[in-house]
Amino acid sequence: RMVHARYAELLKDIPGISLHSNPDGDFDSNYWLCNILIDSDITRFTPEQLRIALGDANIESRLLWKPMHMQPVFAGAPAYTDGTSERLFASGLCIPAGPYVGLPEIDRIVDVICKLHCYDKW
Repeated sequence: RMVHARYAELLKDIPGISLHSNPDGDFDSNYWLCNILIDSDITRFTPEQLRIALGDANIESRLLWKPMHMQPVFAGAPAYTDGTSERLFASGLCIPAGPYVGLPEIDRIVDVICKLHCYDKW
């Protein structure tokens, strides 16, 4: 939860970046996975471009899970979709979280995001 709270604090004012959070007080996530949604029209970069920039800084990240109906093994299988999973896959990125991610690591991750965004956070 500390990791998510720090990300929330540092990312809250960056245009086009939103951090997945609990929808309301009825939920109590442990935030084992932190992910962001990127509005590429605002940020001018895609999740894949950010993944590469983080990788260049030796920071592991990955795109959100590819929807099952988009995977080759399920080509032609029935799928009942409304566009939500495709939209999340196209705009989402999982960023480092967990017990080994501390404040200095989070600051470094957000710094990469800010530099790619050309946003003077610091």
